[in-house]
Amino acid sequence: IEFPGSSSPHLSEDPAAAAETTKTELLEYFKTMYTMRRMELTCDDQYKKKAIRGFCHLYDGQEAVGTGIQAALSPEDSWITSYRCHCIALARGGTVEGILAELMGRSHGQTGGVGGSMHFYNKEHNFFGGQGIVGAQVPVGTGLAFANKYKTPLGEPMPVAIGCYGDGAANQGQIWESMNMAALWKLPMIFCIENNQYGMGTSITRHSCNNDYYTMGNVIPGLKMDGMNVLSVREGMKHVRDYVSQGNGPMVVEMSTYRYHGHSMTDPDKTYRDRAEKNTVRQENDPIKNVRNLLLEHTDATEDELKAIEKDLRAEVEAACERALAGSTPSSTEDLVRNIYLDAEGKDVPQSYIRLPDYEKSIRA
Repeated sequence: IEFPGSSSPHLSEDPAAAAETTKTELLEYFKTMYTMRRMELTCDDQYKKKAIRGFCHLYDGQEAVGTGIQAALSPEDSWITSYRCHCIALARGGTVEGILAELMGRSHGQTGGVGGSMHFYNKEHNFFGGQGIVGAQVPVGTGLAFANKYKTPLGEPMPVAIGCYGDGAANQGQIWESMNMAALWKLPMIFCIENNQYGMGTSITRHSCNNDYYTMGNVIPGLKMDGMNVLSVREGMKHVRDYVSQGNGPMVVEMSTYRYHGHSMTDPDKTYRDRAEKNTVRQENDPIKNVRNLLLEHTDATEDELKAIEKDLRAEVEAACERALAGSTPSSTEDLVRNIYLDAEGKDVPQSYIRLPDYEKSIRA
């Protein structure tokens, strides 16, 4: 399958604008992305019903980015991202039930019901979050890249680290400093900007003097790719991963994508873009429709087959939501004071006191 013009290089070779794939592979991407979409729409519904509270940043529209990156990385590679992390948690070994239960504050959630929307984590699958502070994941990701290099024998290919962040975070000082260190030390680090066209409610043309984010590394090679095409993302990321894993230093990647929801569930999403803009993207460049069209045009998949898959996945997500709702919240203060500090031997040290904004509500074990 060819997709000419889907990438733009900076101080780098341009990867081939074509990919070999199979029906089985495309169906897997389709199922993953459709599950992500249904899960995020379920989050929207449960938030409005107040089963989910607090911060909640949804990923619908950007599914090809997370799915394509996962298809290109190795399990040993480290991945850290922003607070828009539900779907990345799913791609990196999570389950729909575990993610929804976490969002609902249930004890069987992915991080025990105490992390919530912005703090998913799965060390077994080398997923390091979920970060609540804008851009803060990038220096941590650079540290993961340093660890990967440090632990790899000289001359051998290294596991890479990828730090994903939005266009709104791209001009932060901590990111520039991380890029500088990664370049000086030739760390296997991928700086990945998920450019969904808006930093909160401000368009990229108004919040950044440079809208070619893949060039922001200056002397660091960069690559822009079509973040609405899962095969473009996969092939581009294979190229990037191969480069950085060989000891050549970091790369800066820009994924051109789009989010359908507002910045978060508390964003009314009415003042800075109109419905016509979103509808145009849905109709002309939706990432799930793009995979669907590939299946219909290049394989023997049928409309009835894909509709049946969608029906089954909707039912699976609905059932996962019911199980999540049926779970219980952490049962005592003991559940809340663990997993905060470790001693020198790596053992958990429960805290006897946790100060809350309202002093009277502070936790005393």
